[in-house]
Amino acid sequence: MNAPIRRLSTVVALLFSALLVSTTLIQFVQARSLNERPDNRRTLLATYARERGQILVGGAPIAKSVPSKDELKWLRTYPKKDLYAHVTGYYSFTYGAGGGIEGAEDSLLSGASDKLFYRRVSDILTGKEQTGASLELTLDAKAQAAADKALGNQRGAVVALNPKTGEVLALVSHPSYDPSVLSSHDTTKVVAAWKKLNADGDRPMVDRAIAGNLYPPGSTFKVVTTAAALESGKFTEESQIPGPATLDLPQTTVNLPNDDRRPCGPNDKTSLTHALEISCNTAYGWLGMQVGADAFRAQAAKFGIGDRLSIPMTVTPSSVPAQLNEPQLAQSAIGQYDVRVTPLQMAMVAAAIANKGIVMKPYLVSKVTSSDLETIDEAQPEQLSQAVSANTAAALTRMMETVVKSGTGTAAQISGVEVAGKTGTAQHATGQPPHAWFISFAPAQDPKVAVAVVVEDGGNAGSEAFGGRVAAPIAKAVMEAVLGR
Repeated sequence: MNAPIRRLSTVVALLFSALLVSTTLIQFVQARSLNERPDNRRTLLATYARERGQILVGGAPIAKSVPSKDELKWLRTYPKKDLYAHVTGYYSFTYGAGGGIEGAEDSLLSGASDKLFYRRVSDILTGKEQTGASLELTLDAKAQAAADKALGNQRGAVVALNPKTGEVLALVSHPSYDPSVLSSHDTTKVVAAWKKLNADGDRPMVDRAIAGNLYPPGSTFKVVTTAAALESGKFTEESQIPGPATLDLPQTTVNLPNDDRRPCGPNDKTSLTHALEISCNTAYGWLGMQVGADAFRAQAAKFGIGDRLSIPMTVTPSSVPAQLNEPQLAQSAIGQYDVRVTPLQMAMVAAAIANKGIVMKPYLVSKVTSSDLETIDEAQPEQLSQAVSANTAAALTRMMETVVKSGTGTAAQISGVEVAGKTGTAQHATGQPPHAWFISFAPAQDPKVAVAVVVEDGGNAGSEAFGGRVAAPIAKAVMEAVLGR
């Protein structure tokens, strides 16, 4: 009789122990992850019971909550709609907080962040209604509007940075969408809008500036190749290098031609400056092989290529292939083969050259404030790396100025302002027009803004200057907006 009772007691004890362990796991170990799940309706209901913090640009809200008369006390609204859609992201009762600042800084905006713990306690003790923190962004409203207007109905992205601080001044991705259709309290309409947006082949919810399928950078990457060559000490701006109509590549029967099938100078020779000015493929294919794969990859890494960044949205890392034979290296040196980048990364390359070779960490949130405007947190500029020496940066600046003055980037010229830039046309799919690129900064000798533009399928396979005519005017419009021109 005692043995069965003991066995039953043991089973009961084990069951209670299992219950205790599972309860502890759920209430303590897994509590944060469960609360942060976007489909946790209990958490969502709790957050809708208090006002969510605003997202601000120049003191004006681009995302805010307004009182609602239905079950959910607050309705999230986006006054500028698609202009800032990829910056704000969306806040939906059906799909949670996603994309942009809404997703990346949800805990601050909702008031659940550990940074707000003591403020929450104070609000409870004083009986004050709890609210989320507001976030002031680094964006320049005029630059954002100029980028959006200039990109128009073309697919692509524009990124502008303050070279000296890393502040993101413009972040535009097209096509865009209206996040307010996802914040509606009408779940039927929200679900229908969600399905439509996700079924759209142009992928309007993808932030092309920092994520999604990365782009081959095309000839804008010749700036990185030039940096590696100058840093090696074996080349100067005026070094004479081969620039034949077609470069005979080793280990393959496929050669590397210039777009116009013509040599880049008399006797198949050209200076390094002139090669960048006219974007000579054969000269840069040869130069890449002279620099070597290790030095080429190392130089790219110094510009931040391969780094995992958060601005605070997660940025997809750009990449250069880990293994490169000589033909692959020649193609990579002109921004082709398997080199892949984000527009943000190429803006960082331009910004580093503008900032005497120093790469600054890009950031989008300048200040976090409470509902009574008290500063909770404030961003400080942070250096990531020294990509090149100050002397190399100065040489690159002079070379990039010639691109805009008399080369493939003349469409970026601004009256009374020295502009440094580099065009690019990037092959990406058989039978498709190349992507058109432009990176730049201005004023060249005292830079206030660095810009990267990519226009999908916006180039012409036979003309680097054609690509410059598509992307360079967009960059010009953004630079003029920042400079007050």
